[in-house]
Amino acid sequence: MIEPPISTSTSTLPGAAPAPLAAPSLGATIARYARLLRVQARVAVISAMQYRADFLVRGSIALLWTGVTLVPILVVYGSRKSVAGWSFPEALVVVGWFTLLKGILEGAISPSLTAVVEHVRKGTLDFVLLKPADAQFLVSTASFEPWRVLDFISAVAIFSYAFRQLHRWPRLSAVLLSLLFLGVAVLVLYAIWILVVSAAFWVVKVDNLSYLFGSLFDVARWPINVFEGALRIVFTFVFPVAIMTTFPSLALLGKLALSDAALAVVGAVAFAAIARQVWMRALGHYTSAGG
Repeated sequence: MIEPPISTSTSTLPGAAPAPLAAPSLGATIARYARLLRVQARVAVISAMQYRADFLVRGSIALLWTGVTLVPILVVYGSRKSVAGWSFPEALVVVGWFTLLKGILEGAISPSLTAVVEHVRKGTLDFVLLKPADAQFLVSTASFEPWRVLDFISAVAIFSYAFRQLHRWPRLSAVLLSLLFLGVAVLVLYAIWILVVSAAFWVVKVDNLSYLFGSLFDVARWPINVFEGALRIVFTFVFPVAIMTTFPSLALLGKLALSDAALAVVGAVAFAAIARQVWMRALGHYTSAGG
């Protein structure tokens, strides 16, 4: 009598361990986190629309501060036509990028990451760490300030006025390169904030660091060429405000060398990788409220 063949499938053997699940593809992972980001942003918009008067008041204050941002440059260029090789309209392009990045910083990056400090201080970060998603992503997208979109409108208005004063409009290639550098600038800005927040796992109270960060970021409203010596080195390589506003401005003006652009992109990616490693090490020092 011929015996039936024995199946080699482990799924039919009693007591066999189940086959491991295949890791999700990169595309599936990106799609998943894109959905999470969309949900977080939608919740933020709905929350903001519940208090429309507050939305309008804060938006008006944002527009007021944009006007205040223009005062120093108006004063400086009121008595001269050029500063460190930058004309008034060209310097306005830098202010436009500064306004745009300030909107991203205070509308998307700062509200979320500032809450991490409180979680660390109270030992309640467990609620984030236990969720089935990357903790850094979750804390980075936990809160948004939708009214900061008015900073984007202000930035576009500044760009438009600046190029009208230059009597030309940027080329398409320049616009595309500047958009690439917008991503680079946001990456650097985000990485610096991650480093500041990560310090909370050791220091706990990082208020002074956040104030220092804000003060240093205000330097980004000026072209890097106005600084000389050690300050120029610091604001290019240590706290790279040059990559945040000057390089995108040069790209939009069509004056950025491709070699400088490539070095800036590589530097930004390296900066972000360092920030990620510091964040992971910081999580290893976290102690919950329950010990």
